[in-house]
Amino acid sequence: MPVTPDLDTAAVHLASPDLLRSVFRRHAAGVAVITARGESGPVGFTATSLSSVSAEPPMLSFGVGTGSSSWPAIAGTDHVGVHILGEHQQELAATFARSGADRFGAPTVWREGPEGVPVLDDVLAWLVCRVVARVAAGDHRIVLAEVVLGDPAGPGRPLLYHQGRFNALRD
Repeated sequence: MPVTPDLDTAAVHLASPDLLRSVFRRHAAGVAVITARGESGPVGFTATSLSSVSAEPPMLSFGVGTGSSSWPAIAGTDHVGVHILGEHQQELAATFARSGADRFGAPTVWREGPEGVPVLDDVLAWLVCRVVARVAAGDHRIVLAEVVLGDPAGPGRPLLYHQGRFNALRD
């Protein structure tokens, strides 16, 4: 018989943004940077919400806040770049997560890729994807995107996000 917590004595919390954040701090996630071509230059942000959706056709999803500086470009673009970061890229992840940072200035190394998408150098893997839908989800949008092309062969091991910090895998 399964063991269930005694809800009368457990530290049960009602749904709130703080509860959700607290629970997801315990969920280790891979770290990605999403990029797009914006009207006044490239945009990008760090995402831990990246998820594989479908193999046929190859499709993925990620979440983006509608209040983020990247949202206007993501809302209007046909293509995005998805970059899987390596454990050696904690500073890059922090730069793309920081509000007001010059994300594409030095030391970030990037180039214009297919469909005009900014492609970051030295990542574990990257994809260029065609946006197929943007689904409203509270103060975010879930972006569904179909993979067009990419490179899975970058060097290194993945960067993880856990307990509010960037981490590397342990051996």
